[in-house]
Amino acid sequence: MGSITPNPSGKRIKIAVDRGGTFTDVWASAPNEPDVVLKLLSVDPGNYQDAPTEGIRRVLSIYGGFEIPRGVPLPKQDLDIVRMGTTVATNALLERKGRRHALLVTKGFRDLLRIGYQSRPRLFDLDIVKPEVLFSEVREIEERVTIEGFDEDIDGTVKTDVDEIPGVLVRGSSGDLMRILKPLDESGVKDTLQELRQMGMESVAICFTHSHIFGGHERRVGELAEEAGFNHISLSSEVAAKMIKMVPRGSSASADAYLTPEIKQYLRGFVKGFEGSHLNNVKCDFMQSDGGLVNYKGFSGLKGILSGPAGGVVGCARTCYEAASKTPIVCFDMGGTSTDVSRFGGTFEHVFESTTAGVTIQSPQLDINTVAAGGGSILFWRNGLFAVGPESASSHPGPASYRKGGPLTVTDANLFLGRLVPDYFPKIFGGSEKEALDADVVAGKFVELTRSINAETGKSMSPEEIAYGYLDVANEAMCRPIRSLTEGKGYEISKHRLGVFGGAGGQHACEIALKLGIQTLIIHKYSSILSAYGMALADVIHEEQEPTNEFYNRQSLNILSQRVEGLKKKVSTQLRQQGILEEDIEYECYLNMRYQGTETAMMVLRPADGDYEAEFLRIHLREFSFVFPAARSILVDDVRVRGIGKSGTNDEDGQRLGEELANMKLRSVLESLAEKETSVYFKSGGMQTTPLYMLEKLSPGMSIIGPAVIIDKTQTLVIIPGAEARILTSHVVIEINASKTSTAYASLTVDPIQLSVFGHRFMSIAEQMGRTLQKTAVSLNIKERLDFSCAIFGPDAGLVANAPHIPVHLGSMSYAVQYQHELYKGQLKPGDVLCSNHPESGGTHLPDITVITPIFGDDRQVAFYVAARGHHTDIGGYNGTSMPPESTELWQEGAQMRSFKLIENDYFDEEGIIKVLLEPAKYPGCNGSRRLSDNISDLKAQVAANNKGATLIKALMSEYTQEIVQLYMLAIQNNAEIAVRSYLSQALKTLGPKLSAVDSMDNGSEIHLDVSISENGTAVFDFTGTGCEMLSNLNAPPAITYSAIIYALRLLIGSDIPMNQGCLAPISVILPQGSFLNPSAGPAVCAGNTQTSQRVVDVILRAFSAAAASQGCMNCLGFFGSGGSDADGNPLPGSAYAFGETIAGGSGATSRQHGANAVAVHMTNTRITDPESLEKRYPVILREFSIRDGSGGRGVHNGGDGVVRDIECRAPLKFSVITERRVIAPYGIEGGGEGGKGANYWVKKNLDGTERWVSMGPKNMVQMQVGDRCVIHTPGGGGWGIPGSTITKAQAEDKALDEVGIVHFPRAVESLAAFKATQGGQH
Repeated sequence: MGSITPNPSGKRIKIAVDRGGTFTDVWASAPNEPDVVLKLLSVDPGNYQDAPTEGIRRVLSIYGGFEIPRGVPLPKQDLDIVRMGTTVATNALLERKGRRHALLVTKGFRDLLRIGYQSRPRLFDLDIVKPEVLFSEVREIEERVTIEGFDEDIDGTVKTDVDEIPGVLVRGSSGDLMRILKPLDESGVKDTLQELRQMGMESVAICFTHSHIFGGHERRVGELAEEAGFNHISLSSEVAAKMIKMVPRGSSASADAYLTPEIKQYLRGFVKGFEGSHLNNVKCDFMQSDGGLVNYKGFSGLKGILSGPAGGVVGCARTCYEAASKTPIVCFDMGGTSTDVSRFGGTFEHVFESTTAGVTIQSPQLDINTVAAGGGSILFWRNGLFAVGPESASSHPGPASYRKGGPLTVTDANLFLGRLVPDYFPKIFGGSEKEALDADVVAGKFVELTRSINAETGKSMSPEEIAYGYLDVANEAMCRPIRSLTEGKGYEISKHRLGVFGGAGGQHACEIALKLGIQTLIIHKYSSILSAYGMALADVIHEEQEPTNEFYNRQSLNILSQRVEGLKKKVSTQLRQQGILEEDIEYECYLNMRYQGTETAMMVLRPADGDYEAEFLRIHLREFSFVFPAARSILVDDVRVRGIGKSGTNDEDGQRLGEELANMKLRSVLESLAEKETSVYFKSGGMQTTPLYMLEKLSPGMSIIGPAVIIDKTQTLVIIPGAEARILTSHVVIEINASKTSTAYASLTVDPIQLSVFGHRFMSIAEQMGRTLQKTAVSLNIKERLDFSCAIFGPDAGLVANAPHIPVHLGSMSYAVQYQHELYKGQLKPGDVLCSNHPESGGTHLPDITVITPIFGDDRQVAFYVAARGHHTDIGGYNGTSMPPESTELWQEGAQMRSFKLIENDYFDEEGIIKVLLEPAKYPGCNGSRRLSDNISDLKAQVAANNKGATLIKALMSEYTQEIVQLYMLAIQNNAEIAVRSYLSQALKTLGPKLSAVDSMDNGSEIHLDVSISENGTAVFDFTGTGCEMLSNLNAPPAITYSAIIYALRLLIGSDIPMNQGCLAPISVILPQGSFLNPSAGPAVCAGNTQTSQRVVDVILRAFSAAAASQGCMNCLGFFGSGGSDADGNPLPGSAYAFGETIAGGSGATSRQHGANAVAVHMTNTRITDPESLEKRYPVILREFSIRDGSGGRGVHNGGDGVVRDIECRAPLKFSVITERRVIAPYGIEGGGEGGKGANYWVKKNLDGTERWVSMGPKNMVQMQVGDRCVIHTPGGGGWGIPGSTITKAQAEDKALDEVGIVHFPRAVESLAAFKATQGGQH
């Protein structure tokens, strides 16, 4: 077998083991012997200590013909290969049970991993729960380097083609010139290490700024740590992917220090289970997260987090993909608690930054995405909707049918509907673990649930309809990530096959394929143990990667080729050390490429003709729907070589699949082969008599027309009516004939099940619009900071579904759409696209441009609208910015559009929109946009997002009819209204009919709110008494207040409800004309969107006694650099480059828990820029980014702490700050203390080297010079409860009830991670 050296004696047994969370799967083979397949409990201390060792013992006993006693070291003479995947690292990460360790980090960044990217994990959690960090101690180290040049240097002011100066200027591994700002303080490092060793620390992680290209300081500290006696040392420059971004690299180093010692300890115990306590002469490899094997001695925790799921993807790729047709497959692995989905189109797709169990990882991993819907997902009836998960019954107590008092789950629904047959299920349940599944208790629970749902809805649904409804909703939830992985990347989903595996996959696969439009499903005979089998088919992999900094052109090709060859030699050496012969090594060579001025890099595999540029353009066009003009340069950030040590023919199953699909003659199955007939419920036809077959008794070539159930030893396949199951040698292939299986829903009566499904479909469309916008946009604000929103609206412009991107956009876009709807009523036609940003036309502030597309029905009338709102960095304005701190009039804030027809008759009016964007230059002190190309590109991206939404809505109407879709559009709005009414009725009982609150802005203007709640579940939000409009930019258009109300209501309700116009239906809002919440047309408004919106939310939550004040501010910071000249050499007005961000602070405490530290609160959730990305692109040094300890208000529950962000200029820059809570502190509640006020400082560097600190006030713009610093202290949150007091019994009970809902951080979100970062944990 290629490079594998056979054992000259014995049976040459090959064993593959996947140790999962619940079960351990084993596959084994030996020459001239049948394969052995085993499934055993992963934890069974009464019988064995280690499941993989037990599995190997059983295999050796079976092949040897005699029972090897437990506890006896296992013989190795017959063992050739052992391959394993394990959840040891995964479980340690999920359960936070890894090795205690310390983190050493560059001074100023002790809290960097605690802050992360500052966005909160779940958008609508009032009590914010951030993932815990892994390290136990953190120490700052005196050292600092930075990159000498910067990407935005259009004038070439920094010379980087100079000689190195030892200790001052050195070349990094990428070729970048590095400046050593502070040499490593070795004496201080030694003292720190000694202190940590005295504390008992044995494991340490090290992460310094820019160490991916300058790792010298990390390596030296590693040497000192080894001398100090640390037994595990993780350097971020070595264990991570050597890519830019300090947060994921540092997090990876910490994860490695946390997990690898646990892995090593496990491996020592595993090896001791064999004779001689070693594995000499046995090739033992472990599966890594990237889908490759590595010798067990080199296996690490960081690279083994997705070990088991990676084996499943490899198994699916090797067995279900046939290279002849090159038909891509969606790998669908449905297990007990979750479902993993991935895609394979001939090569494995990897990601290099992912989020696992709330921990950001920078390491190559297969692109596996997890959705919290599995067999154990709990079924809920919430707010009039069917909901499945994300909570799971786990293995204990497990589903209701497990006889341990568990709740109803997806497994129970399958059992109740006949899709699981207890007679063919192992009897391992109940207290004795010897009983069968309990169908009776499940039936009773569904009858009880049905009675409750029917009573609430007035329907007369049967328990079977209810149970199937939950399966339908679960299936729709699982379809959402599959659509994102395919359609979201430019692939047509219907041109895929569905590779099905996992214990529960076969019961859902047909219906999921039908929903996705996939025609062919492939199930391998080992699909229920495919992760283990995949390890047997995997290759030994080693890869090397280095950063680079080259423009891709003819001159750089030679340099890049040399670097590739250098990496090949490193890869070859490593693989040969693992016993792989050189002739068995294949190399995949990659360049990580991106357009200059963007942050979206793509790992491009060398094509057959070697033209990386053409391949980059092809991929860019497919994924993003556009390419830049040829003049835009392409950069190469990294060079990567992946070496594949082929372990023999491992794609035989795939080859045989292709041959049999093409050539096998089919015959109908004989009725006599059915074991029995059973009753199974299907959507079309209800409960039906269905034949049940045992797979082992079916011969290749047999054809079974559904309905049918096919069972083998470990799984159940449900074949829906009209589908055809074809039995092949190693596969079951199911063909879905949509015309025979379609179940169009034609009733004009609202069905609660379909209501839940449509809720998913509408939200899925809005999410896919957002993904399209993020991918096709150019600007950092949209693509990286995710400052955008996408939504669907009805024909009356009422909001139907708003993907939860930026909360300040929630609900407010409907007013922009309504304005255009009234303005153009009856005049719009297909091919029209509108855009606007003016406050009077439903805008929030001018940089947020809304693009609106009408969708027409068969009657040529508007059936829906779709809209995309994005924040444009530059639309002109006063002093070169559209957010000038000192603005008082709207004209100072940039281009204005009440209504502009961006596209008419499918013609994009580029000339007209450019004229609008340049118009601000006619005003004194103002200029037009200097980023017209970015503006145009982003507007086209917004149009593309709308087109995606329009296409999906039209497909939905084609599937269900326009009448049905609009029926459920109204029903989903009504459902939201009912949820809000229900909450208000409850609030009336607990809080009373009259609520009020007042808060003051820093300039003394007050927000007054009186809430009157009626018994019918309606409420009046009366802002009478609010101050008049201001001579400042804190004025907030009415749309902002509506957004704040809808967001606050969602917080208060505390559970998933549709976010649409129905939320506001029970609410009447009084906004006095001329107040700063309802200003006239002329005043400035840019800070109303960012600052006033936060204060409105605080006031609403204060009125409902829900939370103390959060930081009440977005802490808007920007800086601007000059540069560029016209044809005559005159300096161009405005800014050559600009940067803007919002900065985290503290959240307010509640009766249930402390406020969160250093987090984006309420109306924003944008990400902060990584320190290394910031310094590479702009002429600044981030000196500090840390938590302001003690800035949260004191109380029984303390408010969250704010942060310190300290930025030093390396070139003259204008700094702008727009902030609040610098004068008026965030208030506490119920006797809690105030949060600390924020502050903005200009630290001026004097000629003699001393510093002068100057307060900038809440809002200012100043011209800073080289060496000056802008230091921002953000506010903390207010406290809850009198400090030192105790909570009451009732409060404790409320808190305990709230704590039942545990926050679940998904095992893997991979390529969807960045997008999901602002998705608020929606499911």
